[in-house]
Amino acid sequence: MQCVDTPPQHIRVFIVEDHAIMRAGLRLLLESQPGLTMVGEAATRTEVLETIGGAQPDIVLLDLDLAGESTVDSIPALLTAAPGAHVLILTGVRDPELHRQAVRLGARGLVLKEKAPEILLQAIAKVHRGEAWIERTMMGQVLDEMTRAQAAPRPDPELARIASLTARERCIITLIGEGLRNKQIADRLYISETTVRHHLTAIFDKLEVDDRLELVVYAYRHSLVELPR
Repeated sequence: MQCVDTPPQHIRVFIVEDHAIMRAGLRLLLESQPGLTMVGEAATRTEVLETIGGAQPDIVLLDLDLAGESTVDSIPALLTAAPGAHVLILTGVRDPELHRQAVRLGARGLVLKEKAPEILLQAIAKVHRGEAWIERTMMGQVLDEMTRAQAAPRPDPELARIASLTARERCIITLIGEGLRNKQIADRLYISETTVRHHLTAIFDKLEVDDRLELVVYAYRHSLVELPR
C-alpha cells in the first residue's frame, strides 16, 4: 500500500485545462488542501502564456490537449515565463511518444486523469520537491515502447560508461528504479545520505545524465533495472 504524500505548505498551483467542469473540480480539490494555493487558470495556450508570468506558480498542471491543440511544444515557453515552476502533466491522452516528448521538453511528471485525486496530490508534492513523478505502470509501458523502438545495438561508448559503474553504484541505480528516495536508499544500504548523494553524482557523471528522471529512463533503456510489471 502506498502512503499518501501530503503536500507541504504554500505550493502555488496554476491549472491549464480547457474543460470548465474539470477546472472547477481541480479548483475544489486544491482549495480543500491546506498546503495548496491556486494562483491561476487558463483554457488556451495563448491565455496561459499571457497570465502565467504574473502568477509565478510552483506547479503548472498542464493538459496535453487544449481543444484539439497540443501543448507539448509550449512547455519551454511556460518554464521561461515562470522560471520557478515545475510542469506536471495531467492528461487523458495515452500517447507514449507524446509523453516522452513532454519529459524531454521539461515536464517533471505525468498523471492520467483517470487516477484518484490522492495520486495527483502525491505527484504535486513530489514534483514540488524536485523529484520526478511517472507512475511505475506507465513508466513500464512508455519505456517498453522505447526499448522496442530503439532496439539497435548499443554503441561502444555506452558499453564503456556502463562498465565503469561500480557494484555499489549499480545497486543504487536498482533502488532508484524501485522508486526509493535518498533517505530510503541510505537506510537500506546502511550508509549516510551524503554518501548516497556522492554516489549519485558519480553515476550522473559516468552515464552523462542530468537528474534522477534521466537516470531512470537510461537504466530501463539499457537493462540496468527490470521494467515494472
